[in-house]
Amino acid sequence: MGRGGTGGAERAAAAAAAAVVAGPLLLLLLARPPPAAAGDSRKSEAGLVSEHFSQAPQKLSFYNWYGSARLFHFHVPLDTVLLRWLLHMSQDSGPTCSDVEITVHFRYGAPPVINPLGTSFPENTSVQTSFYIRALMSTMLLGNTSINVSHPAPGDWFVAAHLPPSSQKIQVKDFIPTCAYIFQPDMLVMRVVEVSILEPDVPLPQTLLSYPSYLKIFVPEYTQELRLELQGCVSSGSPGCPVRLTVGVVTLPNNFQKVLTCTGPTPSCHLLLPSPPWGRWLQVMAENLAGPHLSVAFSVEATLTACRAQSVTFQRFVQNSSNQSYATSEGKLSPGPVHQDLGRSDGVDSGPFCLLSYPVMREDMDVVSVRFQPRDGVLVLVHSDIPSIMQLRLDTGMDSGGSLTITLRTNKTEFTNGTLVAACVNAASPFLSFNASLNCTTAFFQGHPLSLNASSLMANLIIPYPETENWYLSLQLLCPESPEGLQPAFSWPVLHRDCEQAMIRIETTLSLVPCLNDCGPYGQCLLLRRHGYLYAGCSCKAGWRGWSCTDNSTAQTVAQQRAAALLLTLSNLVFLAPIAVSVHRALLVEASVYFYTMFFSTFYHACDQPGEAVLCILSYDTLQYCDFLGSGASTWVTILCMARLKTDLKHVLFVLGILVIAMSLQLDRRGIWNVMGPCLFAFMIMASMWVYRCGHRRQCYPTSWQRWAFYLLPGISMASVGITIYTSMMTSDNYYYTHSIWHVLLAGSAAFLLPPREEQRRELPNPITAPWCVPLTSFAGLSYFSSGPWRPQVPCAGWSPVLCCSGDG
Repeated sequence: MGRGGTGGAERAAAAAAAAVVAGPLLLLLLARPPPAAAGDSRKSEAGLVSEHFSQAPQKLSFYNWYGSARLFHFHVPLDTVLLRWLLHMSQDSGPTCSDVEITVHFRYGAPPVINPLGTSFPENTSVQTSFYIRALMSTMLLGNTSINVSHPAPGDWFVAAHLPPSSQKIQVKDFIPTCAYIFQPDMLVMRVVEVSILEPDVPLPQTLLSYPSYLKIFVPEYTQELRLELQGCVSSGSPGCPVRLTVGVVTLPNNFQKVLTCTGPTPSCHLLLPSPPWGRWLQVMAENLAGPHLSVAFSVEATLTACRAQSVTFQRFVQNSSNQSYATSEGKLSPGPVHQDLGRSDGVDSGPFCLLSYPVMREDMDVVSVRFQPRDGVLVLVHSDIPSIMQLRLDTGMDSGGSLTITLRTNKTEFTNGTLVAACVNAASPFLSFNASLNCTTAFFQGHPLSLNASSLMANLIIPYPETENWYLSLQLLCPESPEGLQPAFSWPVLHRDCEQAMIRIETTLSLVPCLNDCGPYGQCLLLRRHGYLYAGCSCKAGWRGWSCTDNSTAQTVAQQRAAALLLTLSNLVFLAPIAVSVHRALLVEASVYFYTMFFSTFYHACDQPGEAVLCILSYDTLQYCDFLGSGASTWVTILCMARLKTDLKHVLFVLGILVIAMSLQLDRRGIWNVMGPCLFAFMIMASMWVYRCGHRRQCYPTSWQRWAFYLLPGISMASVGITIYTSMMTSDNYYYTHSIWHVLLAGSAAFLLPPREEQRRELPNPITAPWCVPLTSFAGLSYFSSGPWRPQVPCAGWSPVLCCSGDG
């Protein structure tokens, strides 16, 4: 949602100037900016407009892995001179809410790389720490926290928020009310609409009062250097040139803006910017340092030094027929056409080349998965006179959610006489000044250095969440310097000349992957989504931690993993006890349910293990669903069986209850009340039947004190302890034995709580048809017969069949 307007433009312009005091043009917790200086309101209001962007609030979580952080994705428009984040927080008013600390991270171009747990990153990983703030909930509730950024980089900005690291306690969903902490960031931008275009080699006159002037210049591709020069500077009230030029934009957490201050007596000064960002507009702000009522007149001139690039193209890509074969010797380049995109400078078609450009093919493999490959396959020839450049296009807006991996290899025979291959990986523009420095620093970005030599034949670089930019890999062969104190007869010039004429073949492996090595054997690579933006993260197991699950500081050993797998699987064998009891008491349906639970719980936990101790007979999701269904069904049939309903009614309720549990688990597998609700309903049926029998018989039911003492009370105790462990004592560290105890208690309670055999119906013989019965006693007009030796007797008059019953019913 955007909102345009001019209100508050005076304050925004003054805030942009005051941001310098807070260090790199950043004001934290700025609630109200100061008003603009007198006389500036008309110019400020005419040149600035405000826009407001917001996103739906999200519920924060305690941090456990990257998926615990809540990500927000914003887009800053062009020509923005002031960016303000407004951070809104709210929470429930329940008793479980506490004054927690909230951490908010900010980053330009890609999601912030965060590490709240203090874990280690994989080897050769280049980590750019994100800018963040921390504040207590009570502080943020008092008033909206705001953060100001002057001259932010246009494009994608990301905000990530989370609560402190979790306590590792396994919470049962919906069992205990939890406090909801809601976070919502708003983005307010102040955008300038009157911007002067600075053309190359054309002086642009400017007159400054107390308000700044905004300029911009377009930097084309293959620009080697940008020179900005102030000329003819005249001030109305002070000597020299009281003008300050601020070039570039702010990308948190780093600020590579260049500042040119001309306060000396000379009327001109200049600023050199090597390797400025290619193919984009560069912002320039001019400020008056003379005073609020003094004017300064000057001219600004920009000069672009273009780089003559040679594009390496192989014969098969310049032939008319794509299927025509070609032959080249191993490692030899075929001369190709020269690609020239040389900017606006004159006379650039002559002179030596300044870089060798290798065409790169981008192959999209999957979501956040890209492979880059030179058109010859994998080899790149590196020279000593000019750098070899490869462009990696990661500017689609969907490439910043993975990890950029770069691997360089070569053979030992390629190196002679102490030569070195230096490489730099930079965003926005390549590093071209290998002969002057090896710090890989361009005009506004700090690159990532790599090197190869005879003792180190492979170099790796991992960049998690690379910025949305065109990335460049620069390589150049560096010859050793001449040692001091050499005799004139020493043949160093010959060796140096051989090095300058040498070419080294470098094998490159360039790719963008969702997760490095798929998070290894102890992690799972999960694809996360925020609206239409996709990014990946690793969820670790077995005590492993870190960005790619490579931190083994708290990891379990293989023996511990196998012991945990055996505990969680073999503990389900306790279900053999209720199965045997059910079969003995002719409860075959109940026995089938217990067997189902035992089978799927065993194989679910065998599949749920990390590392080596893993066995999956079905998909993980299927096994998990069947395990949860079996647990709920076992509880359901056990309680209904204790109610001693009629057989037909009991079986109908069995089927209906299991169908309801299956439906509720499909809706929300983790919700505790989806299973507890049907089970509580079964408990109400059982309690109603027991109360009915107590009233009908006028005595407690069950009637036997032995059944209460040796069966019901132990079974109820085991079930109560199991529920307590399951709901309040399980953590990530003790899960393996607490959950195994839960298996034992659940199965043991079912074995104790199952009722005895159903009432056995036995029809006594009819004395009319069976002439052998002995009258024993008479009860309610019916004749009963002894169980002693049967003898033929006279039929008993008035006899009717009698049902003899056994059991506690």
